[in-house]
Amino acid sequence: MNVLSCSINTLTGLYDISAVEVGQHFYWQIGGFQVHGQVLITSWVVIAILLSSAAIAARNPQTIPTDGQNFFEYVLEFIRDVSKTQIGEEYRPWVPFIGTMFLFIFVSNWSGALLPWKIIQLPHGELAAPTNDINTTVALALLTSVAYFYAGLTKKGLGYFSKYIQPTPILLPINILEDFTKPLSLSFRLFGNILADELVVVVLVSLVPLVVPIPVMFLGLFTSGIQALIFATLAAAYIGESMEGHH
Repeated sequence: MNVLSCSINTLTGLYDISAVEVGQHFYWQIGGFQVHGQVLITSWVVIAILLSSAAIAARNPQTIPTDGQNFFEYVLEFIRDVSKTQIGEEYRPWVPFIGTMFLFIFVSNWSGALLPWKIIQLPHGELAAPTNDINTTVALALLTSVAYFYAGLTKKGLGYFSKYIQPTPILLPINILEDFTKPLSLSFRLFGNILADELVVVVLVSLVPLVVPIPVMFLGLFTSGIQALIFATLAAAYIGESMEGHH
């Protein structure tokens, strides 16, 4: 009962994260729901960038690849390598999911530093990277959880749940709790790093507007890329773990 109560409380806490606010927000009413409008706007911009890039990459491929085609092929090979390393030989069906996660987070993180969101005025709040909002990172983390449960159940059926009593039934509470802490750690790690990076840049620009913020911004671009890689790698590792049935 204590384990069940702890698991329910963890789920409730994850759901309540959507109520966390940092600063002011521009809200939209969609049906009976209140959503963060600025997050949808910036997410749509990121999706448009990705779709446009995909359309350019798939248009008129050459036998002797151009520089642009080489770049897109390198990105695809990189995502395949990450997926194969973490998932194993059955990685191919999961390349689109891992690639989507990596590219969306990567472009979202970089958009916070490279796109001039601040010049667009909203009635309330301001535009920023989509991953600067806890709702986005929680949604991505929950999608990852659904993906690795789906992978395990598809591969092993109901036998997937036997992993909770391996290597010994004594570890049942810990194994159950682990599945609830994974999305928490994924979401807070990404949200915290992106929010902290943008706050540091804003503070430095206000204090020393000319020289100091530039190397910090380059460092932020580097760490933003690393955060996208970490999220995608962990997502692939969780999927591979659920298919293999070991920790």
